[in-house]
Amino acid sequence: MLASGCRRLGAHLGCLRGGIQAPVHRSLTSCIDPSMGLNEEQKEFQKVAFDFAAREMAPNMAEWDQKELFPVDVMRKAALLGFGGVYVRTDVGGSGLSRLDTSVIFEALATGCTSTTAYISIHNMCAWIIDSFGNEEQRHKFCPPLCTMEKFASYCLTEPGSGSDAASLLTSAKRQGDHYILNGSKAFISGGGESDIYVVMCRTGGPGPKGISCIVVEKGTPGLSFGKKEKKVGWNSQPTRAVIFEDCAVSVANRIGNEGQGFLIAMKGLNGGRINIASCSLGAAHASVILTRDHLNVRKQFGEPLASKQYLQFKLADMATRLVASRLMIRSAAVALQEEREDAMALCSMAKLFATDECFAICNQALQMHGGYGYLKDYAVQQYVRDSRVHQILEGSNEVMRMLISRSLLQE
Repeated sequence: MLASGCRRLGAHLGCLRGGIQAPVHRSLTSCIDPSMGLNEEQKEFQKVAFDFAAREMAPNMAEWDQKELFPVDVMRKAALLGFGGVYVRTDVGGSGLSRLDTSVIFEALATGCTSTTAYISIHNMCAWIIDSFGNEEQRHKFCPPLCTMEKFASYCLTEPGSGSDAASLLTSAKRQGDHYILNGSKAFISGGGESDIYVVMCRTGGPGPKGISCIVVEKGTPGLSFGKKEKKVGWNSQPTRAVIFEDCAVSVANRIGNEGQGFLIAMKGLNGGRINIASCSLGAAHASVILTRDHLNVRKQFGEPLASKQYLQFKLADMATRLVASRLMIRSAAVALQEEREDAMALCSMAKLFATDECFAICNQALQMHGGYGYLKDYAVQQYVRDSRVHQILEGSNEVMRMLISRSLLQE
């Protein structure tokens, strides 16, 4: 699907000011060229994603942010290119691509709208969980409409009282005959209230991780409700709400995997989710570097372009170096995850920690180098700052990433 689509589509990255686009010429971005090291097929996937980001996302990202619009139609257009189930198997409608391919695609899409791409990445993680751990009936029931984005999915792990300490979650699922009765609530759920499928981690057994199971709850199930839409600093193109269960009866047939397997499923999903979110940070940082380069060439102070100031040249060089280092670390972790290596969890944690910190710093420096213009909503750089900031918190905060990395080292 992707390979055929990319032959029809060209590619350029949209540089924004108030929705105005301009092409980025590859000759001017050779040292940060995101296609370096990719094979020809991956370059084609990337071109499709860059073109889609420039045509369908970048012109709308400011409006989606300011009006808090969930761009359903545009995401369904993305699904037509294969972006609704990038690493889901092909027999249920997925694209069957690798983790590295996925990172490349999400980085490119995030240049057009980081917030929307981040939601697409979460949706993909949910589809992958069902594809990987569900039985054949579940795979063929849930995955096809998720891959086309006819239906949208949300990942439900975090609770008001259990964020980083996910194993202490309290949402209960008590079995009664051929149903589970769910009670409890989930917090900070991306797509909450809009999504059709909720992949819920809940307690079917005793305390700790072994008492957690994974259950799919479909929108419209009696007892399922939602809190108010949260007002956020960024990520405004996707709604965030609490997801509430009050005597919510769900068929045992909707349990993914075995009882007690939920925590393992959640953590395996998050390893990929960390690569995905870090890749979204890459896209924001890449766009911010390009915007800054162009601003330095155009903006004049003291009679000459800002680009002539050595201090600013050095800052831009640091931003480009951090960007490329982040990209290499993410792609290395993606390969390790695809190969199911023993060091994959630690490398995914390292990539998420390093890239989300460094890429936010790049976006923030880009805003500073735009001066007062950077603080105006007419200029896209401020949105990249706001949309990438939360990446240091979710999918496991960066403090938790440090804990996982050190634990891996100390257990060797």
